[in-house]
Amino acid sequence: MNSNFLSKIGLSNFDIGYLFLILFIVAIVLLVLLIVALVQIHSFKNKYQKFMQGKNASSLEKDIMSLYEDNVFIKSSMEKNKKDIEELFTKHQTAFQKLGLVKYDAFKEMGGKLSFTLALLDENNNGFLMNSVHSSDGCYSYTKRVKNGDSEIALSNEEKVAIERAMKGTASNPDAE
Repeated sequence: MNSNFLSKIGLSNFDIGYLFLILFIVAIVLLVLLIVALVQIHSFKNKYQKFMQGKNASSLEKDIMSLYEDNVFIKSSMEKNKKDIEELFTKHQTAFQKLGLVKYDAFKEMGGKLSFTLALLDENNNGFLMNSVHSSDGCYSYTKRVKNGDSEIALSNEEKVAIERAMKGTASNPDAE
């Protein structure tokens, strides 16, 4: 079967059966693509309806604006918290953090370990010693400044132990001494 159209475009020897076969294959491919597209559209439509459930465009816009405002608030709160933490850290460095306590008998005739030495130090081992000496006449207390774990004034053995315990972080168990 010869076609005038095919002979005009230079395909007079082309069998028309091949043309129908090619068109049939293209139609099948297009039908498959159409089915895939319809399935994707249906899936997207279900997701969209689930997302928009009970909402319209204006209420969705309000939700998005609310989330944006919450995000801005959280960021500003986070910055404030960061500054507060830095300030607390700076203050914490100079706060007394380490404690050393030594209970002892200042005089042989006095028992019960009523005298004590207390060392309070900060992060840099600066602070003070408080020594309380209990005698039969009364109780006498005095302090010594501690800088970098040492004092400019001579230290007793109990004071040295109290500073050592404070620097090690082993305050002591007064009942165990």
